[in-house]
Amino acid sequence: MKRFLLYGLPVFLWMGMIFYASSQPYEKQDLRPTLSSNLDLNTVEHLFSSISFHYAGDEISVEALGAAHFLEFFIRKAAHFFTYFVLGFLIYRAFDRFLLNNRLTFMTSWILTILYAISDEVHQGYTPNRSPHVEDVMIDTIGGLIGIMIALFIYRKIRTKRI
Repeated sequence: MKRFLLYGLPVFLWMGMIFYASSQPYEKQDLRPTLSSNLDLNTVEHLFSSISFHYAGDEISVEALGAAHFLEFFIRKAAHFFTYFVLGFLIYRAFDRFLLNNRLTFMTSWILTILYAISDEVHQGYTPNRSPHVEDVMIDTIGGLIGIMIALFIYRKIRTKRI
C-alpha cells in the first residue's frame, strides 16, 4: 500500500489534474485578458510580426490572431509539453518499481502516455469550445517521451550508484 501511495498515486493525481483541465471550456482558461493587461503587446507585435505558420489547419501569426492570442498559443503548447513530460516521468517512476526490465518499463510508460494523450484529446472533443487535435497528441507524446527518457537516465544512475 505504501508503494502505491508513493509511486502510483502521483500518477493518478496528475492524470486527474489533466482531466479536470480538459473539462474546462476555453473561456475559463482564456489567457488573453491577463496577457493584454500585463504585457506590452506592441512589442510582441514588433518582435513576432514576421512569424507565420499553420497548425491544425489554422494560420498562427500575430496578424491572424492578434498579439495576445499568438502568445497564448505558445503558452498552451508549452503547457501540453510540460504536462505530459511530468506524466511520462511519473509513469516511468511508478513502473520502475514494479517491472525489472528497463525496455519493458520504457515501452509501457510511453504507450500509456500516448494512450492518455489520445483519450485526453477525445475528451476535449466533448468539452464546450474545445477541439481535439492530432498535433496536440504529438506534442504530448514528445513531452512524455522526454520525461520518460530523463526518468530512465536518473533511475539508471541511482541503480549504478547502489551497486
